Amino acid sequence: MQTNDSLPRRPRGRPALHGQSYADTRDLLIRRGMELLTERGISATSIDEVLRSTQIPKGSFYHYFANKSEFTLAVMDAYHRYFCAKLTRYLGDGSQPPLTRLATFVDSACRGMERFDFKRGCLIGNLGQEVVQLEPALRLRLEQILCAWEALLAQSLKDAMTTGDLAAETDCAALAHVFWIGWEGAVLRARLVRSTEPMISFLQFFMKIAT
Repeated sequence: MQTNDSLPRRPRGRPALHGQSYADTRDLLIRRGMELLTERGISATSIDEVLRSTQIPKGSFYHYFANKSEFTLAVMDAYHRYFCAKLTRYLGDGSQPPLTRLATFVDSACRGMERFDFKRGCLIGNLGQEVVQLEPALRLRLEQILCAWEALLAQSLKDAMTTGDLAAETDCAALAHVFWIGWEGAVLRARLVRSTEPMISFLQFFMKIAT
């Protein structure tokens, strides 16, 4: 889910042979792929468009990626690393109570949606909406990524159990599973109505069932 922070910055370095200001062509391609997939998903994003917008020749693309599927996997992995680092920063903030950390993450996500005028959503959520068109390797990677996000949230919810904010018998893994299922739907609805209200409403509902 996009937050108030932008996607990872493009790498710095000496100009590459294709004329861009960044030496790492592969990272530039992945960065542009992340931008487009968070806005459009995979079906509406063509390799030719990625190449035109980066001014990178097609031969350079196929030096790094055998096909669109392999490129999409690389983009997914890059987004996953970026998002896990961001999620860890929020959920691991020891200066706040565990449940407040989750609320802070949601607030940041809401501000990010507004910042990008509701054009960017969650890259993983976007791909999930196109699941019937995805190759098995992409579908498998989607589920692995979502499970990793669930594990991060489950650990934070366990911290809430330790502080007494959640009951001792709380099934944190199940609760985290429910959160991400509902959250992706809330993000989709927010983009549809161009309002953060669905995201805020979902958080309020989640907190009620959690506590």
